[in-house]
Amino acid sequence: MGKVLMKGNEALAEAAVRAGCRLYCGYPITPQTELMEYLSGRLPEVGGQFVQAESEVSAISMLYGAASTGYRVITASSGPGFSLKQEGISYMASQNLPGVIVDVCRYGSGLGLICPGQGDYFQATKGGGHGDYRLPVYAPHTLQECVDLVTLAFEKAEEYLTPVILLTDGALGQMMEGVELPEMQPVDPDKPWALKGKGEGEYRFLITDAYGGPAYDEGLRKKYKQIEDREQRWESIETEDADIILVAYGTSARICKRAVKMGRAQGIRLGLIRPVTLWPFPFQAFRPVRDTAQAFLSVEMSAIGQMVEDVALAVKGKAPVHVYTAGMVPPKEQRILTMAREILDGKLEEVF
Repeated sequence: MGKVLMKGNEALAEAAVRAGCRLYCGYPITPQTELMEYLSGRLPEVGGQFVQAESEVSAISMLYGAASTGYRVITASSGPGFSLKQEGISYMASQNLPGVIVDVCRYGSGLGLICPGQGDYFQATKGGGHGDYRLPVYAPHTLQECVDLVTLAFEKAEEYLTPVILLTDGALGQMMEGVELPEMQPVDPDKPWALKGKGEGEYRFLITDAYGGPAYDEGLRKKYKQIEDREQRWESIETEDADIILVAYGTSARICKRAVKMGRAQGIRLGLIRPVTLWPFPFQAFRPVRDTAQAFLSVEMSAIGQMVEDVALAVKGKAPVHVYTAGMVPPKEQRILTMAREILDGKLEEVF
């Protein structure tokens, strides 16, 4: 087929359809709305269903029920809308139900602003709803990766029977790039775990709102340990001899890749660890370099710095950890290089 030029939200939506998704439930919110708008026309073309719910709470509740039928299902939101979905996501996690939740991040707390941001990191990676649960979280940094990770998200959701979060941002949602779209996958809702109603006098599967208790908790712990051991994903660039290693995901990582090249050209030995999974956080990526790097710099589009805490856990006190909070605009390469020089000169106090 070759590459086609598409907007990020629309490329992600088309990839979901091609991955076999046949239901979207959601509510409009900027900068996610193009994804919803695209699916409103596309899903009926392939025999799927599109539902504009009256709220984000209703949308995630619909997804909860639909996920139990064995079909691949998706919802999307941003910022405050993502917050409203948290209780429903917690219910899906407690009942081992697969589904994909896209958060096209905007900036700021409360209602926030419609410009790009990465302030939903804590909510996505630490379990934003009540109770003890963890969800796989993928963080694409290109539109091609948005396309590729949607398919992977559905596959891992069904493999581990868990909701999966795809964390993009307003910049990725609005930009246009060439992408290669996958072939259409067949739709097969006949899963052994799916709720199919009563047949021949027995329920094939039963879902209740009751929590399972200690024995059930043991199963969750085992599942989450398997995900942590098997599913850490990252990209490392020029880290072997780096004096300072940048850590960034999403749009921030795009700028950091350029900063590494610019820094090397100026004699500053920079490297980059780009987490592809935010949970499980790629602690394995830091083991070979935390004893060799002089410092680490977490580069984030947030107001206070959030991922920096996981970076500090990964470094384990072997080197200073700093943070660059870019706020509502993508980080600037020159500012990253200035901070790198200040770190090397001992002029910048570490955060951890």
